Amino acid sequence: MKVIVKLFKKMTYKQIFWYSIILLFFVSSVFFVYHNHSFYERPIAEVIEIELGDSTELIDLHENKDRLFTQRIIAEIKNGDHKGQLIHLTNEYSKSGAYDQEYHVGNELFVLIDTKKKENTDLIGDIMEVKRDKYILLVAWVFIFTLLFVGKKQGLLSIISLAVNAVLLSYALDVYLNTSGISLLWICSISVILFTVLSLLLVNGFNEKTYAAIVATLLGTFVSLFITYLVMWLTAEKGLRYEEMQFLTRPYKEVFMAGLFIGSLGAVMDVAITMSSSIFGLYEKDHNIPVKALKTSGMEIGKDIMGTMTNILFFAYISGSIPMLILYLKNNSPLIFTLSMNLSLEVARALAGGIGIVMTIPIGLYTTIFFVNRKRARR
Repeated sequence: MKVIVKLFKKMTYKQIFWYSIILLFFVSSVFFVYHNHSFYERPIAEVIEIELGDSTELIDLHENKDRLFTQRIIAEIKNGDHKGQLIHLTNEYSKSGAYDQEYHVGNELFVLIDTKKKENTDLIGDIMEVKRDKYILLVAWVFIFTLLFVGKKQGLLSIISLAVNAVLLSYALDVYLNTSGISLLWICSISVILFTVLSLLLVNGFNEKTYAAIVATLLGTFVSLFITYLVMWLTAEKGLRYEEMQFLTRPYKEVFMAGLFIGSLGAVMDVAITMSSSIFGLYEKDHNIPVKALKTSGMEIGKDIMGTMTNILFFAYISGSIPMLILYLKNNSPLIFTLSMNLSLEVARALAGGIGIVMTIPIGLYTTIFFVNRKRARR
């Protein structure tokens, strides 16, 4: 307690004000998300009682074993015309939990009410999905508090940048879906420029270091996209399996390229700002440092981050396919077929992002040196 009091006394009035605002947002958002049932049009029911029914052992053609359980659930409607009434639900879930899940008392579920059937005076319905907004909010606040604790002002600016980018992306996709004749690639190209400029200016401010990172990010991203498009054109897209996009009513290639474009931006931006910050850091320590020394140091820094960033990008894309890989292999699908079906697009995205990372290192190096020389000439 004494430690908290000491920390509080060391704070300035401005810090106390901002911490109070953040705490107010936290408390009010948590309160809202736990009492926002009336804002949903779909009926929401809170589980108040569960009875476990019979269980059945399942064995498929490949001798894979599983067990199926049945839950009889009584829940209370939290919104709509039937608010306060009880509803009887049935849930079947497997031990593996591949396409289903077990529910517990306190879970809030979106339900479909069958108004034609009743059990005594209670309602009967079906479970649609879980109401997860409270869990998402708590995870989001953990992320926000971590950013603020580590980054302080920079962390706050990062949060603002992330929120602005999310709004811009939502708006860009909305424009694409509601406007015919506009290419998704053009929309994403404009979005990439806005993401880059706003993110870097918000977090790093208006200075030569930021300008160099912006130029390097845009050049690296567009060069990566051009090389990827050229390779796909020369190979006639052989080896790319678009089956996972078959539910789309939009051109597969355009959607894939747009996702690749946006996906590689983050890694390229990270490399660009790392190169820019490092080289400007060397210059600020020694204003007379030769350009040759900057080039040598910059390339060493680039080599150090190149492998780790490429691996990060690779694992980020591949990790999402692990459940499907296990499912295919568990059902005795051939290894080559399994990998080609589930990893062709992810590997292509990882390779395209890797090209962007590698290309951004020399681009970022020489772009930053250009801005360093320009700043040196003004001294």
